[in-house]
Amino acid sequence: MLHVLYLAGVAAFAASGVLAAYRANMDPFGGLVLAFAASISGGTLRDLILDRRPLYWTHDWVLLTVIICVGVGTMIYLRFWRLPHKSLLVVDAIGLSVVTVIGARAAIGAGATPLAVIILAVLTGVTGEVVRDVLCGEFPPLLLREDVYAIAALAGACCYLLLYRLGTGATPAAAISAGVVFGLRMGAVYLGLHLPRPSQLRPRGGRPDTD
Repeated sequence: MLHVLYLAGVAAFAASGVLAAYRANMDPFGGLVLAFAASISGGTLRDLILDRRPLYWTHDWVLLTVIICVGVGTMIYLRFWRLPHKSLLVVDAIGLSVVTVIGARAAIGAGATPLAVIILAVLTGVTGEVVRDVLCGEFPPLLLREDVYAIAALAGACCYLLLYRLGTGATPAAAISAGVVFGLRMGAVYLGLHLPRPSQLRPRGGRPDTD
């Protein structure tokens, strides 16, 4: 069940990579590059930090096949149908929610400390989006423009760690935690929620300190 959930998250990130390439007017090859970059960057960084060899995707032909099929399928869809409104944000939120939880699970399995589990889970979730946006020439990346993004991943990682410590089963813990991430992210998107910007914290009528 967890492997199926993981493949769903990877598929969502692969689709988000193609959608981002479409918006950036890239060719099909660029779309596939972004599909792979968005899908495997976070897990690759996590495995390198944990010194896990071989890298998880180098011996999982099912995973690579899913990325290719979803990437090509998304391109075909975009060839004949119009891009739905906010579709990139939705599939990105799905990928973020699932991959963050998988990152937490992998870190726990590697014996990482609780704080390291949370850090690795967030890195696993957000790295693919950062790499995708950088390759698309989007500066700053979505992570630095949307406040409730890494915070959503952080909340999901903490939720998973707590449920794990309470003895909740792996599948329910993953489903609940992924739901927390997805709910926070999409709630922020549709309600326009943001953390206060530095300019909003400045007293009214005040001027920035130039000393």
